Amino acid sequence: MLIIRRNNTEPHFNLAAEEYFLKEFSDDIFMLWRNSPAIIVGKHQNTLAEINLDFVKDHNIQVVRRITGGGSVFHDLGNINFTFISNQHEGHDANFRRFTQPILDVLQKLGIPAQFEGRNDLTINGLKFSGNAQYIWKDRILHHGTLLFSAKMDHVSSALKVDPAKFTGKAVKSVRSRVTNISDHLKEPMDVEEFARLVELHIHETYPDAPFYELGEDDLRRINELVDTKYGTWEWNFGISPEYNLRKVVRTKHGGTIDFTMNVTDGIIQSIRIFGDYFSDKDTGVIEQALTGTPHQEQDVRKALEPYAIGEYFKRIETEEFINGLF
Repeated sequence: MLIIRRNNTEPHFNLAAEEYFLKEFSDDIFMLWRNSPAIIVGKHQNTLAEINLDFVKDHNIQVVRRITGGGSVFHDLGNINFTFISNQHEGHDANFRRFTQPILDVLQKLGIPAQFEGRNDLTINGLKFSGNAQYIWKDRILHHGTLLFSAKMDHVSSALKVDPAKFTGKAVKSVRSRVTNISDHLKEPMDVEEFARLVELHIHETYPDAPFYELGEDDLRRINELVDTKYGTWEWNFGISPEYNLRKVVRTKHGGTIDFTMNVTDGIIQSIRIFGDYFSDKDTGVIEQALTGTPHQEQDVRKALEPYAIGEYFKRIETEEFINGLF
């Protein structure tokens, strides 16, 4: 086993690094890593249906899709992520308990009554502090999990909160769970980096022959290539979302109410209808046609609307109000 040390907190890089070590190495691997504020979306989820877009934009939170299934999770520097990559051997399957047991061992040594519950969660007194997911590639398993240590709980709930009536999607919706920070249950205080060192030390004691591995220049170059071609792209993080319908009603400052209804497939607006009690000098069907076939992301919507004076189609409604209604 290799114990890989990673100090990079850039979310796109860290998700790309997991895939890189899964597919380009043959060793068993353990990694601990942290992300700057980010929402990490499950592989099969509709990104826009999982996030509070206004909160995400206002707080400069990155949104990145991972290669594993399951629900969306919020990361910040108070959250530690652990990754095991293992070659499958006869008699071993994708057993969540196998990979989460070392984490439980560390916590139980600290006197914390942590346990495995449900399908993929670790809990303390019934409160979730870790969600886990897996991906199988050829004869290798990638298992990763979150460890809420001192995360900002208000951001955890606000970043993932979204109006459930706004979307009707075919993707798996995240199950919102009651969560807790590990730091709230410690008998003696420690910071997140001290706790991470305890976990790493426990892994090294369990696998005493495992060397520590530092990323080299070639590793960095290839991981960054994967960021450029996949994990940093709109197509991966938003565009591959399953088909979904969006309906949003916006009450504008001076122009009345607009009711948007859209059908989106593979991130592209397939159809859109705009209703409301607004007034108009021009046929609003022109705007519907202009948006049809446009990627459902802000920069493309803005570009599609550039030739049109929105105030002529929707009187006394500002362009920003109109665009906000589309997300």
